[in-house]
Amino acid sequence: MRIVRFKADNRPRYGLLEGNSVHSLKASPFAQRNSIKYQPTLDGSEHRLDKVKLLSPCVPSKVICLGVNYRSHAIETGLAIPTVPLIFLKPPTAVIGPEDKIELPRLEKRRVDYEAELGVVIGMRTKGISRERAKDCVLGYTCFNDVSERYAQKHDGQWTRAKGYDTFAPIGPWIDTEVDPDDLKVESYLNGEVRQSARTSDLIFGVAEIVSFISGIMTLLPGDVIATGTPSGIGKMHPGDVIEIKIEKIGTLKNYVVDHE
Repeated sequence: MRIVRFKADNRPRYGLLEGNSVHSLKASPFAQRNSIKYQPTLDGSEHRLDKVKLLSPCVPSKVICLGVNYRSHAIETGLAIPTVPLIFLKPPTAVIGPEDKIELPRLEKRRVDYEAELGVVIGMRTKGISRERAKDCVLGYTCFNDVSERYAQKHDGQWTRAKGYDTFAPIGPWIDTEVDPDDLKVESYLNGEVRQSARTSDLIFGVAEIVSFISGIMTLLPGDVIATGTPSGIGKMHPGDVIEIKIEKIGTLKNYVVDHE
């Protein structure tokens, strides 16, 4: 099942994607009452995919990201392989959806990079969950781009400013609820050329371990997103670039790079 969040008739709503058709849902897929989840609207509202605007597939209260979670990325950045998951936060104001613009900040010096990542979408309130039960708390998986400004990252020593600019958390195009996250190909394409390619089987810390670890620190809420880390091949983006994050069995998240408006 693929869950989308979309805008039709100037109103955001959730839907199920079936082929090229979007079927409106009566309630949010994050509703706590299972009896109303995934029920279609009373009028059976259906839309063509090419006639709606896809939005970020969820509205997270927080985005939790993993740093240095592929050995190949640790090698290219010269960072030590962590002994526990290295986490940081992006604000919800950084979130954008598919086909939206990534705005490069107004800075005298800047280097803004793409980072292709698997996103984990939490489906229920989760606190102190075991590794064995962690995936039961996940609604599904999506594509994520951990956009990063390197000068700020190096200067500050912690990553909030470098990772937290508006538009620095593209998510989408939908949430896939059936895919197995443990061995998926994750790629980035800059202007049609592949720049990153790896498999989630190469993660230092896998999805179940990450969810369990984070839930032992902070309560995860329905719709929260965990970005699982990026492989080697990160690189700079320029105004006019098109960046695509492609994940096997999920889909493609495309965004356009522009100067700050």
